[in-house]
Amino acid sequence: MKKTIVISLGGSMIIPKEGFDLQFLKSFKKTILSLINKYRFIIVCGGGQTARSYQKIARDLGELHSEDLDWIGIHATRLNGHLMRTIFRKYAHPAVVKYPLIKQDWKKPLMFAAGWKPGCSTDYDAVLLAQKYGADTVINMSNVDYVYNKDPRIFKDAKKLEKINWDDFQKIVGKKWIPGANLPFDPIASILAKKYKMKVLFVKGDNVKEVKKAIEGKKIKGTVIE
Repeated sequence: MKKTIVISLGGSMIIPKEGFDLQFLKSFKKTILSLINKYRFIIVCGGGQTARSYQKIARDLGELHSEDLDWIGIHATRLNGHLMRTIFRKYAHPAVVKYPLIKQDWKKPLMFAAGWKPGCSTDYDAVLLAQKYGADTVINMSNVDYVYNKDPRIFKDAKKLEKINWDDFQKIVGKKWIPGANLPFDPIASILAKKYKMKVLFVKGDNVKEVKKAIEGKKIKGTVIE
């Protein structure tokens, strides 16, 4: 039985602010396909700029309930999930998973998933899927290289963290979900990951060598939460 690898693929990697990153998508596809003889992959897709653009215009046009904003984000993740499944069509489970609690009859080497319900992000879905399919680690691919003790875009003295436990991480991100929040890992997913005693590895998504190391269980240049 091949080992199952769960990747929470940040939407910022699929579609950053500048538009689709064709070079990243090509290198990601090449990396994953080079490893499908050794591993099975569950890849959970975030909403990224697609979600934030739709959420912003909705906010600009009127007051919205947080659940409405969440549903916009969820549908953006599903669109991104269908894009990624299409890119890997020959090797992928035929449907994008929207309900992580329902176990799939999964025969292909890849399975793509997207947002489930309001109140959490696709990070939460990734933790649920990891638990359901027997994986003890989630690899979080985003546009940052490390988790920091505070936002490095605002604070020049922010310190990168190579290793941190769940209690200390929770002090950084809090315990409340905010639709469209740009956090390293969903606070609600963090609570669940701690409950399941799960490890999360943060790697910069466009650093293909580090992504491959994370998949292969080697020491990474990034942050480990456990």
